This record gives sequence, C-alpha cells and structure tokens, in this order.
Amino acid sequence: MKKSRIYRVLKIALIGTLAIGIFGFLTMELWNWLMPALFGWHPLSFWKALGLLVLCRILFGGFRGGPGHGMHWRRRIRERWAVMTPEEREEFRHGLGTEVGLCPPEEQAAKQ
Repeated sequence: MKKSRIYRVLKIALIGTLAIGIFGFLTMELWNWLMPALFGWHPLSFWKALGLLVLCRILFGGFRGGPGHGMHWRRRIRERWAVMTPEEREEFRHGLGTEVGLCPPEEQAAKQ
C-alpha cells in the first residue's frame, strides 16, 4: 500500500514536470515566432518563458484551484432567484436589461 502511494506521488510529479516543460516550451516557441516578427521584441529563453507563465498566472489566474473556483456568486443568485415571486423576477430581468442595454431603445428612452 505504501509503495502504491509513493508510485502515485512520483507519477504525479513526473506528469507535472512534463506539463510545465511542455507549456514553457510552447510559450517560448510562440513568443519567439510572433513577438519579434510583429513588434520587434527580443526572443525569450525557456526560463524567461516559464517566468512569463508564472507571472500571467499570478496576474490573471491566481493559484486558487481549478476552474469555477470563486464562482460562489452563482449559487447565491440561484438561491435568491428561487425565493423570488414572478413579479420580482420580472422586475429583476427588466432592471438587468436596462443596465446592460438589452431593453429596446424606446424602453430605455422612457426610463430616462
């Protein structure tokens, strides 16, 4: 049982290392193919490409987990929607439509 656990950890570490290497290589190749030709920027080394991936992950993705993490607001909206009356739902839809421009122009003009 202990050997299977060690085997699993080594397998995950190998796959993770391989994935990081592949993503770093792909980032480096795409950068070196596009950026110098389009913008005249300098080519990247493999290690700079990995650094760029980490920086993008920090700035845009975070290190919190898989997809859907932090989407707890959807659950709250569904809970609120479940307890709304039909009139409240229609009012909510109408209010949302005017906020994002989904209502017909004559309705938007009438509200203003």
